[in-house]
Amino acid sequence: MNDFDWKGKYQALCKDHTLPASKPLIAISGNFGDKGCELAAGYYQSVRAAGGVPVVIPPDTEAGGLPQLLDRVDGLLLSGGGDINPLCCDEQPVLGLHSITPERDVQELLLTRLAMDRQIPILGICRGIQVIAVACGGSVIQDLGSEESLRGKLIKHDQDLDRRYASHTVQLEADSILAKIYDKESLQVNSLHHQAVGQTGDRLRVTARSTDGVVEAVESTEHKSILGVQWHPETYILRGDTSMLSVFTWLVGEAREFAEARRIHSRILTLDTHNDTPMKFDLGLSFAERNSEILVDAHKMREGHLDATIMAAYLEQQGRSDDELLAATAKANHLLEGIRDRIAGTEGCAIANTPADLWRLKREGKLGIMRAIENGYAIGKDISNVERFRREHGVVYITLCHNGDNDLCDSAVRSHREHRGLSPLGADVIAEMNRVGIMVDLSHASEESFYGAMEASKTPIVCSHASTKALCNHPRNLSDDQLRALKRTGGVMQVTVYPGFLRLDGQATIEDAVAHLLHAVEVAGVESVGIGTDFDGDGGVPGIGDSSEVINFTRRLLRHHFSESDIQLIWGGNFLRVMQQVQDAGQIKL
Repeated sequence: MNDFDWKGKYQALCKDHTLPASKPLIAISGNFGDKGCELAAGYYQSVRAAGGVPVVIPPDTEAGGLPQLLDRVDGLLLSGGGDINPLCCDEQPVLGLHSITPERDVQELLLTRLAMDRQIPILGICRGIQVIAVACGGSVIQDLGSEESLRGKLIKHDQDLDRRYASHTVQLEADSILAKIYDKESLQVNSLHHQAVGQTGDRLRVTARSTDGVVEAVESTEHKSILGVQWHPETYILRGDTSMLSVFTWLVGEAREFAEARRIHSRILTLDTHNDTPMKFDLGLSFAERNSEILVDAHKMREGHLDATIMAAYLEQQGRSDDELLAATAKANHLLEGIRDRIAGTEGCAIANTPADLWRLKREGKLGIMRAIENGYAIGKDISNVERFRREHGVVYITLCHNGDNDLCDSAVRSHREHRGLSPLGADVIAEMNRVGIMVDLSHASEESFYGAMEASKTPIVCSHASTKALCNHPRNLSDDQLRALKRTGGVMQVTVYPGFLRLDGQATIEDAVAHLLHAVEVAGVESVGIGTDFDGDGGVPGIGDSSEVINFTRRLLRHHFSESDIQLIWGGNFLRVMQQVQDAGQIKL
């Protein structure tokens, strides 16, 4: 087949049915030149050489189309180009500012933020690293020569040497992405810029500098696939030099993993089994819009490819007089009604009462919201409330206690061991929960309460948001013996991302949450674990800080070689199995 035999190439492509799925689609931001959209050949050649399929985003794309575009790509490459308009950074221009490209500025900042919201892997080159910094709340040095702090030590950053060759060195941080992919402490790079990253903000950290201290690379502090470099690695391939191809291989690899996670999420049902978002509904926030005040909303759920969540009506443990118990019941009813009303007013969302409801909503393209009660304090001493909560509000589980003992059982914290575990009233409540088809949740309960409830319940118990005591010795967490007991009785524990339950020293991250899940799988098997984030109840750590980021957990599961069927079990399959079993055994059918 010769170079111009397009018909032969067409026939070959038609025979290769695996091609579209095997290579991730990498969007590259186009530059703006005299004739409109321009792109240097090194960008798309490097992406292609790294195993990706390059597509170019023309500058000045209608902003309204960017979300739809991002839903179709697997990675984003921000290319180099002219200066960023200082007005985008709320600054005034300095004398050393060069030509700006307003056609690109707003579009690329929007593109970057939207891609970050969707956890799409990003690589920024030269101008691209600066766009990343501004999008993350950082700043750009408009002109290095005008920067007082660099006077007398500035090296030449705009080389006259052919751009395909290196002109200076950069030092790499030992634990950075660049140090790992190049396995070096320093790199020789080319230099074609007079602007640079100034402040990075909290979401980025500097991972490489030149000898004069200028920022040469940044990456995410949130364990996300975001990398920016100040030099031009795409030019090296133009002279057959593949020494800089590793950054493109990194981008394509991250994009491939992201694409696979997204494909899996499209096929399975993903359920987060616990959040406390209803506590914030009285603030008057819209659940339909992306809102910084809450960690769970419809917009973030769709960005994170999360199909469903269970919203808890949370009650702080207070006094236990008759009047206080009545007030607790009334508050639970108010919160449950608030969930119903808020979801009814949100397009594309619906209340679900059964696992079948969730699957139906998934097929309809809608988000499913279930309701639960966190703290059996809501029941008071009136067992008839149990049936009322199921029949009128569709409650799927009740967490028997929270922090502090109540009339049903002892808590894991703030406890006086009042009942030495489960009280007689608690046993009666569990029997009623079994009868009406409500799951028994032992998150927050003491070990004695845990085993007492397990013995009292005719159906498996659950821990809707918990972690492992072996990795974090908190009284609230589950011991290995408890995990084995759950496995033996068919129950499940859902790993939470509450930082205090993941580690007692230092900052917890998504890697800690994954470690807890891996330990639970090792002890109890993959059929006994899941994820209950506790978002808006102080849950959330770097890497999985809100519902838009849950797909990052799936990516970690893929790295640990979990199959799609295993991932389905973890992302709600196990929990829904128990829910179905409990509801089948119950007398109330919704």
